[in-house]
Amino acid sequence: GPDGTTSQLTKGVVRDQSRSVFQGRIIVEEGADRTDARMGHHALILSDRAEVDAKPELLIHADEVQCAHGNTIGALDEDAMFYMRQRGMPEAEARALLIEAFVGEAIDRIWNEPAREIARAWAAERLRASA
Repeated sequence: GPDGTTSQLTKGVVRDQSRSVFQGRIIVEEGADRTDARMGHHALILSDRAEVDAKPELLIHADEVQCAHGNTIGALDEDAMFYMRQRGMPEAEARALLIEAFVGEAIDRIWNEPAREIARAWAAERLRASA
């Protein structure tokens, strides 16, 4: 309906020979005037053989809307890795911390605290297992 709001954030991490596909779509139906809709997809690629394909879409059939979508795909910040390594942090721990911070932005948006803590613990466990 009119004056609707949505804000979607999707984050992904690929490594080894994995491939991620993101196809997101926000549809603003006719009559949903003054909708404010945002979609963000961001992915980390941790190896040369991993792939990310992304196709964010907006379909707008209403007037006076504010809609946007964004997509970024990249590697870990080498400067941040260097900074952490220079302070004595092992490489695997530095990588895991940076990845956890990247994924954590999406986890922090979970409004239900018990669900947020479950997601945070699950992500931390997965990162430790893959380090």
